[in-house]
Amino acid sequence: MQTIILGGGCFWCTESVFLSVKGVQQVTSGYTGGDAATANYNAVCGGDTGHIEVIKVDFDESVTPLEVILDIFFATHDPTTRDRQGNDVGSQYRSVIFYTGEQQKPTIDRTINKLRDMGLDIVTEVHPASEFFEAEDYHQDYFNKNPDQGYCQFAIPPKLAKLRKEFNEYVAN
Repeated sequence: MQTIILGGGCFWCTESVFLSVKGVQQVTSGYTGGDAATANYNAVCGGDTGHIEVIKVDFDESVTPLEVILDIFFATHDPTTRDRQGNDVGSQYRSVIFYTGEQQKPTIDRTINKLRDMGLDIVTEVHPASEFFEAEDYHQDYFNKNPDQGYCQFAIPPKLAKLRKEFNEYVAN
């Protein structure tokens, strides 16, 4: 099992994508990367802590390799916009990868360089993992619990459709 922490906008969206990936054992929404001693939704959204909305993804690399996890991550958010994903604006929505082991860093660097070689201006930050604060219970598995919520209906289905179209062999049944 490996763990990687990804920030690509609202954690409801990224969580929904990775809950659909084969080999992913658990996805936990949370906050990391800030300088405050703790984090909660109101403080993070207010920009008071420096934290980022992220998901912690625990996955079986023998089923879905890290390179594919990263390809899915980059395909299902915009890694070329700083502090913004669609209508979500602020540093808490920036594109970021927190690696949990040095062995992950070369794969992350290769993936980003491949995208840059394709002409994309990738602004995704890469850092070693820092303290992770689990988001409040109501944020966990949010889309599955609130499929009719307006934001979810607008933002998540296109990401899931792109996942199925481009990574179908890695989509869980």
